[in-house]
Amino acid sequence: QVQVVESGGGMVEPGGSLTLSCAASGSIGRLYHMAWYRETPGKQRELIARIENGDYIFYADSVEGRFTISRGDVKNIVRLQMDSLKPEDTAVYYCNLYRIVPPGDFWGQGTQVTVSS
Repeated sequence: QVQVVESGGGMVEPGGSLTLSCAASGSIGRLYHMAWYRETPGKQRELIARIENGDYIFYADSVEGRFTISRGDVKNIVRLQMDSLKPEDTAVYYCNLYRIVPPGDFWGQGTQVTVSS
């Protein structure tokens, strides 16, 4: 069993900041990637940031320079610092853990982020 739990969503004005946190637990093993996706109605779920097992970091063009993914004090906690938020960042944000051995894909329940004045 693997549990992935997000926290930290909410409402913020354009230009503001929010930090999302994700904690993974259970049978996650030692080799895994963690990532943040977001989804809006009518659109496919979008990968926005990923921190890989070897600490390689990827950002989607839409968030590069504004969002920062990082690990917490332990490897199984990741945060997404979101700055200079725009209305188009409004979405449900999901944390994902991809376990390398054995392969497995695990999702959190999602947390709503709303950017509006």
